[in-house]
Amino acid sequence: MLHTIRVAVAALPLALSFLRDHRRWLLWGARAHRTPEFHQQRAKRLVRAIVNLGPSFVKIAQVFASRADLVPEPYLGALGTLVDQVPPLPFAHVERTVGAAYGRGVDEVFEAFERTPVASASLAQVHRARFKGETVAVKILRPNVEAQVAADVRAARTILKWLDRWWGHPHIRRELTALDAFEVRVREEVDFRLEGAYATTIRKNFEGNRRLVIPRIHTEMTRQRVLVMEFIEGTRIDRIDPGADGALDPKHIVQTLVEIYVQMELIDGLFHADPHPGNVLFTPDGRIALLDFGAVVRVPIEMRRALVHTSIAAIRRDADAVIQGFTDLGLVPPGSDRAALVEIARTLIGQAYSRTTMRERIDTLLANRVMQALFDSPITLVPEAVYFARAAALIEGIGTRYDPYFQIIPVASPVVLRMRTRILRSLGENPRPSVAEIATVAGYTLGRAARWVADLAGRQRPRSASADATSSA
Repeated sequence: MLHTIRVAVAALPLALSFLRDHRRWLLWGARAHRTPEFHQQRAKRLVRAIVNLGPSFVKIAQVFASRADLVPEPYLGALGTLVDQVPPLPFAHVERTVGAAYGRGVDEVFEAFERTPVASASLAQVHRARFKGETVAVKILRPNVEAQVAADVRAARTILKWLDRWWGHPHIRRELTALDAFEVRVREEVDFRLEGAYATTIRKNFEGNRRLVIPRIHTEMTRQRVLVMEFIEGTRIDRIDPGADGALDPKHIVQTLVEIYVQMELIDGLFHADPHPGNVLFTPDGRIALLDFGAVVRVPIEMRRALVHTSIAAIRRDADAVIQGFTDLGLVPPGSDRAALVEIARTLIGQAYSRTTMRERIDTLLANRVMQALFDSPITLVPEAVYFARAAALIEGIGTRYDPYFQIIPVASPVVLRMRTRILRSLGENPRPSVAEIATVAGYTLGRAARWVADLAGRQRPRSASADATSSA
């Protein structure tokens, strides 16, 4: 109870401050005047408050760190620091943890071990080291993190239940479902033996995929509180600079990310459930790297089948079939007003294909009261769907960072159509390729060939220029 009160007291001043942005005296009055300096300082206060609240709140806040369409600067940049800039552990704890795991000191286990971490997150921190001649990443669990997470979850659940009694809104019940899902996954995240096994399985699932890299786990070094893996160099997916390399195409990167998640969610039924920008890198050789497999979700075949048919319904712009898919997924409780839900789906699908920015889409939906209807709708999320939504949020957040007109459905549609046969075969069906699928695959193949030719020409040009310079000298 004391922790719950502490959380409420810590959050209240910031909540009131944000409310005063719209009404100076909370219930009445004009907007309060806020300077850029005020927003900078409040963003720093927000990050400090989240870190002080505990590791669970840090992980929840990370969900919003990629949402450039929803979170403005400087708050977006400030939340981005939560991914890998949580205050680091004293090295004495690292030494104790390694000693307890292997029965030997850090410098006896590793040939070299950097004292300063390369990343420090809510549950663990990562150090660069050398092991058997290889540069590795050593992940160390924070002390007492299990008890801290349990206290955070209890506090959040108590506050949400208070709000549910006071407000009684479906939105609060959706948040409680999300919290239940988070509690299950975060318990797994504090056992690195599970993370190592998940990473190894998903790495095997993507064997032969030259556009994705997943770190190789040193299984013999895996312990509950220490994990040793291949060190992957790269740039966070939200910090790449297309202007620095004219050949870099953010849209192609996003499409590759969509393809990766489609395979994990709909074909393999085992997917990376902690998608935030710190866990997705763009490597120097042009691949996407996925990191941190502490939270992984298994998708039952019945749910995969319903997801596939719902996705295809959205691509076909069939609002009635989308709501039927939601019903099959268990998202729509019995007795709901189906006609109203179909109308909401029809509006959202129409918006998904419009050439507008996220801000323009939200303004339109607010003007038509669709956002309020969606907010008040009885649709609830099953635990797995919470993580599907997080993956979609990551992809949409990254897309809008590089293209304000980004829409996830038009980008994902050709990927799903191209993979349709693989998806349905993984579900035990034996489909015949559709005309749309054949055309999509043909277009994709031609596009890949064109990019390959362009890349080859680009690699040859500098060598030719160099040879010309040498001969003229």
